Amino acid sequence: MTLPFKPCILIPVYNHEQPLPGIVARLAVYNLTCILIDDGSRSSCADVIRDLAVQYPWVQAVRLDENRGKGGAVKAGMLHAHDLGYSHAVQIDADGQHDLSDLPQFLAAAEADPQAVVLGQPIFDASIPKLRYYARYLTQIWVVINTLSLQIRDSMCGYRVYPLDACARLISNTVLEDRMAFDVEILVRLYWQGLRIVSIPTKVGYPQDGVSHFRGWEDNLRISLTHARLFFGMLARLPQLVARHWP
Repeated sequence: MTLPFKPCILIPVYNHEQPLPGIVARLAVYNLTCILIDDGSRSSCADVIRDLAVQYPWVQAVRLDENRGKGGAVKAGMLHAHDLGYSHAVQIDADGQHDLSDLPQFLAAAEADPQAVVLGQPIFDASIPKLRYYARYLTQIWVVINTLSLQIRDSMCGYRVYPLDACARLISNTVLEDRMAFDVEILVRLYWQGLRIVSIPTKVGYPQDGVSHFRGWEDNLRISLTHARLFFGMLARLPQLVARHWP
């Protein structure tokens, strides 16, 4: 049975008290429930999150007592949204990188293909840090290898729409990364499960006063180790993956 399309917005937050109010205010026009996952933020940010939940009746705040990392926060948010009966979650980062005017395109694509993951395909400006820019090329090579596919155009963009039934099952049955490598791992594993990946071009910027918790070499190392682990999973699924392209 196909569930009705009932999306919500999911924002993992860790000490983003400066950009977050502006992001939430710009989301008001879409009339969607917005779930803010407070990933063990400091008290000043926790206060801002609570205030936003009071100010806007469509905003919910979920507090994690300890910092779990972006992946841990998104997983908690997905399970929470799924328990509330939402069919899809639009993941948006809390640092102001994403172009919220593209949200209707993401929602329309998800409603047209409810079993797909709708993924942002970034159009970068000159503000992107060079290390992160070039690291994307390496991670993209790994993604192509681990899926035997070009469907995932950019595995690190945090602007995406998840079908929650498939994600909740995956989270319940698989130990997934808790930190930045989560964005990559969940896409590969959802692809392995047969989900389609639909890419939407979208502008991505890095504000000069933005707060990013990407930890350079450490997170790139974790992502590389995740790719290596996924490689062995790909080998175990090789016949099925090949059959998807050459039945």
